[in-house]
Amino acid sequence: METKLHPAVTVSNIKTSIPVTLEIETGHWSTWSELFKLHCKAFQVYDHLLPRSPPAANPSTDKDKDKTTETSIANEVWERLDSIVLQWIYRTNSQDLVHTIIKPGTTAHQAWTTLENLFQDNKSSRALQLHHRFNTTRLENFANVSAYCQELKVISDQLASVGHPVDNDALVLQLIAGLTEQYEGIGTMLQSQDPLSPFATARSKLCIVELHKQEQALHAAKVAGTALQTSTRPASSSPAADSTSSADRGRGRGRSYGRCRGRHGSCKGRSPYSWPSPYPPYNY
Repeated sequence: METKLHPAVTVSNIKTSIPVTLEIETGHWSTWSELFKLHCKAFQVYDHLLPRSPPAANPSTDKDKDKTTETSIANEVWERLDSIVLQWIYRTNSQDLVHTIIKPGTTAHQAWTTLENLFQDNKSSRALQLHHRFNTTRLENFANVSAYCQELKVISDQLASVGHPVDNDALVLQLIAGLTEQYEGIGTMLQSQDPLSPFATARSKLCIVELHKQEQALHAAKVAGTALQTSTRPASSSPAADSTSSADRGRGRGRSYGRCRGRHGSCKGRSPYSWPSPYPPYNY
């Protein structure tokens, strides 16, 4: 009889299903925990995040012994699956968190509970810190609009995980408040809407404006580059200047070779290669 594999055994890379790494600094507990629970439900191991049922009583008859054998096999399967879930937890946590929660003989439920308590403790102080981050988040501190909006959404999710959820209006208003002067126009338009747009819609409009500004900047850079090449190109001499220069040279030669001294009058039309004789003229 062919043994059917459990779905959890077929998972080869947990990172493909849970791309978020849980870290103490970032505190993405709400996002990570939701992805992890969905993954466990999809692969039929969600019960390993819950307290385990108490073990069965000691057998008293042969029939009970048979049940005990089945229970023993079931326990082995459960322990194997629990080890798989525990490995998923370790592989999606930072090294600091792994060193914090790892213990000999720890079950997946115990590791899960330790993480939950770690991120849920001191909710009031953590909520205060998150509120400060939320209110001081500005677009100028990010590379683009998408990263800015993502940070606001992450902080709002973290506030919700500590019992201080942020509604859509507060999220959109903070999004507008943190914009730079370049986005003043779209910010005024979003703020004047009643009711305010959903956060996803406001984010989409901002991204469109950012793309338009990038295209304008690229076009301006191309125009400036073309103008620079034109201004640095050497100017060619004009035909009028060449003709004037040639005429001046011709007049200079004419003055140089067109004069002639002597008692017999001027020597017009003399070749420029004929030179005066060094001997005095003879009188006949």
